[in-house]
Amino acid sequence: MPSCGWLLALSLAALTGIAVGAEGTERNCSLSPPYLPSTAVNTTLRLQELRERMRPLNISAYIIPGTDAHLSEYIAPRDNRVAFMTGFTGSAGTAVVTQTKATLWTDSRYWVQAERQMDCNWELEKDVSISSVAEWLITEVPPGGEIGFDPFLFSLQTQENYNINLDSSNRSLKSIPANLVDQVWTERPPIPPDHLTRLPDRVIQRTWQMKVDHIRNQMRDNPYEPTALLLSALDETAWLFNLRGNDIPYNPFFYSYTLLTMDDIWLFVHTDRVTDELKEYLNASCVGSLCVQLKSYNTVRDHLQKYVAQPGVKVWIGTEYTNYALYELITPEEKLMTSSYSPVLTTKAVKDETEQRILRDAHVRDAVAVIQLLMWLEKAVPEGKETELTAAEYVNNCRSKQKDSRGPSFETISASGPNAALAHYSPTEESSRRLTVDEMYLVDSGGQYLDGTTDITRTVHWGTPTDMQREAFTRVLMGNIEISRTIFPSGTRGANMEMLGRRALWQVGLNYGHGTGHGVGNYFGVHEWPVGFQTNNIPFRSGMFTSIEPGYYKDNDFGIRIEDIAVIVPVQTKYGHNYLTFDTVSLVPYDRKLIDTSLLSSEQLKWLDNYYATIRRLMGPELDRQGLHEEKAWMLKHTEPFLESGSSASVCSSSMTLIALAIALLQNII
Repeated sequence: MPSCGWLLALSLAALTGIAVGAEGTERNCSLSPPYLPSTAVNTTLRLQELRERMRPLNISAYIIPGTDAHLSEYIAPRDNRVAFMTGFTGSAGTAVVTQTKATLWTDSRYWVQAERQMDCNWELEKDVSISSVAEWLITEVPPGGEIGFDPFLFSLQTQENYNINLDSSNRSLKSIPANLVDQVWTERPPIPPDHLTRLPDRVIQRTWQMKVDHIRNQMRDNPYEPTALLLSALDETAWLFNLRGNDIPYNPFFYSYTLLTMDDIWLFVHTDRVTDELKEYLNASCVGSLCVQLKSYNTVRDHLQKYVAQPGVKVWIGTEYTNYALYELITPEEKLMTSSYSPVLTTKAVKDETEQRILRDAHVRDAVAVIQLLMWLEKAVPEGKETELTAAEYVNNCRSKQKDSRGPSFETISASGPNAALAHYSPTEESSRRLTVDEMYLVDSGGQYLDGTTDITRTVHWGTPTDMQREAFTRVLMGNIEISRTIFPSGTRGANMEMLGRRALWQVGLNYGHGTGHGVGNYFGVHEWPVGFQTNNIPFRSGMFTSIEPGYYKDNDFGIRIEDIAVIVPVQTKYGHNYLTFDTVSLVPYDRKLIDTSLLSSEQLKWLDNYYATIRRLMGPELDRQGLHEEKAWMLKHTEPFLESGSSASVCSSSMTLIALAIALLQNII
């Protein structure tokens, strides 16, 4: 188009509110009539119906959090009330509705997405803090007004933070246990009809009866003498009874609560999904201390209220995952005992011998799938036909063919070039980039297997990386290695060693904005609390599994992350006892052309060679067993030792200098 035509197009775009080249992908509410893209959702009717239900309750505003009654990281479609009310489908957001306004709060990852999906009934606040929501409420709600909320969707900390921020404002929260959004959501997705399942004996060491006895012993030994333990997080009940479900995407959980006393076990669940076989397994037909009494899921609040009304009882809760709807029933205060995490979560964090063995086995099979992906991409990307989406589909398909596969453990992060600079980006039909040899590529993916959960990230470049890309990658790798080879006393907190993952980056003024690691489960959540490197994680002990995942992200250019899963194991030291270190169980080599070995110390190179020797020892036989001979050759090529190999990627600059001198001397002699 001639330059004058281009200027005309720009002028027309300004007048119509449609961005040139963007095809009007974002709303423009300043126009009359407003411009809405085809992706925007009409929310007029649902807002009208919600407001009608607010009026009889005399509430001036209603808060809609983006979580479920178990404060889960991943929620089922039927719990995504924010998406239903706003049209916005991002994973983080809080919505608030008054009689005249509707506003969504979300973080920078989702600002563009919100503008594409919301209609002009909604305003966007580019913040996620409770203080920001509270400030808005104080402005919009008249003095003396009440603000409604569903207590099942508030954590204790959330409720407290709102109270603190609303204090002295003459506005107050009003607990409304019957969710108002559910009342207007006539086509709310149903609970999946699938029956619950029990884990096969080959993947468990502790029966549910053994686990119950162990937890009761912890209750008995506690000096505060709790008479009952309330379990609210979905993985708590699933772990306790060795059961799995299909209610939450990517997570084998099912809607449930458990109330455990010294004499009774009450399991609150959708009882129609419990088969006769499972009832027999749970001893559901008897009465006794090891007989599980099945109760309707929706009766947990009534049952807890009746229990608390008895004299001499005290209920132990983990405050991180207990919702306010249950907490507010446990009164007076002397009937309540709290800890950050329940004894089930802290016990589950330490894997038993069987769990450790099978989780290692799952990572061997998982590595096969990732090796298949990386080998295929090396060949396919130069042809110019593959995209971020096709790569994600390929690795998911590879995993699905592995023994005991139960699907991905999260939505694959398949990101090329500037998309990889977004740490939690996942491709869509609209955003997926074509993969090229000119850009870095990051793939963060994982699988659910009957014997374990996996999570691994690799960053590669199929062309010629820049010096800055190689240095940044190498420094991220140095951070991974420094944590992985650290020896530390048992009981050390991850937060106290987290800086080791950042030190090499800090030395040149680089950093990353996410956590350095999280726990991982045995056919459970891919982010399993309370293990990890954050300040609210519990101290490390032998038998825990954690990710180690430093990174670096250059805005609008590229992203790097190297993530491995490691198990914490005992280590012998010269003088001290009870010391630990990490043993990496992810078994996929790093991209050699991105490693600048001149930056690595001899100790780091030695660790890298030992790691590659482990990959060869464990993956060689598995690839042979599966008849994947080409993949084995690829693995062997990419795991050649750095300290001995003569390849350019594995010889430090000083070694290259010595070789050049030797050649020069030889030529002079000749």
